[in-house]
Parts: sequence; structure tokens; C-alpha cells
Amino acid sequence: MIHTEETTTEAVNTLEGLISILEDGKLGYTNAAEHVEDLIIKADFLEYARERALFIVELQDQINKLGKSTDTSGGGPLGALHRTWIDIKSSFTGGDTEAIINACITGEEAAVEKYKMALEKNELDGSQIAIVSKQLNSIQSTLDKIKAKRSS
Repeated sequence: MIHTEETTTEAVNTLEGLISILEDGKLGYTNAAEHVEDLIIKADFLEYARERALFIVELQDQINKLGKSTDTSGGGPLGALHRTWIDIKSSFTGGDTEAIINACITGEEAAVEKYKMALEKNELDGSQIAIVSKQLNSIQSTLDKIKAKRSS
């Protein structure tokens, strides 16, 4: 893909949107880890938060390679949904693990949807598509693991 100013702007906007939901996921998992009693689930949530932080760095690197700055403040509407669910559920349920897991599922489903939309837009180049696809696969795997916790 030849980058024009327009295609570069579209790619940066798409990547920034993904960074927003990753930021919210990172915060959501950190918050969820603070509210669960189960040490294994707490460790898993902290690992998912660390993974989101690594994903953010990967996408910021892609934006930098396009010659753009990554001084963005995260927090898109889908991500806000994730954070709100964690906050509301944990405050109303007194940290009920099942409710927190359900909130994490809601957030991850929003992230998967946003990633799929980013890939469908066809605004990314090959290396960006490879990174976004890899991250999507990992988020989908995390979602599957969290859903398994709910049923166990």
C-alpha cells in the first residue's frame, strides 16, 4: 500500500481506535484484579492487563513508523463500556467474581468487534494487518479462557 496523507491518517485513526480499547481493557483488567478474591483469577487478570500494555506499544510503534505522534488519550465508546461494566458490577456486587468475569467478557467481546471492524475497513498495510490479526487472535483466546472460567 502506498501511503498518501489520507491513507496514513485513516491507518493512524484505526490504530488509535484499537489503542483506546486496549487502554480500557488494561484498566479494566487491573480494576478487576483488585476486586476478585481468587488468586489464580487475579493473576490471570494482571497478565491480561500486561498483554494489553504490550499490544499498545506494538500499535504505537506502527503509528510512529507512519511518521505520526502517539500522544493520545485512550477511551473510546466501546472501551468506556468495558470500564463502566467493571466499575458498576464490582461496586454493586461487592466484588462478586462471577459478575466481574461477565463484565470482562462484555469488554473482550467489544474489543473483538472493534478489531474485526478495523480489519474490515481495509485501511491498514500488510505489516499492520499481521499485527492486528495476531492481537485479535490473542484477545479471542483470552475471551475463550474467561468464558471457560465462568462455566467452571
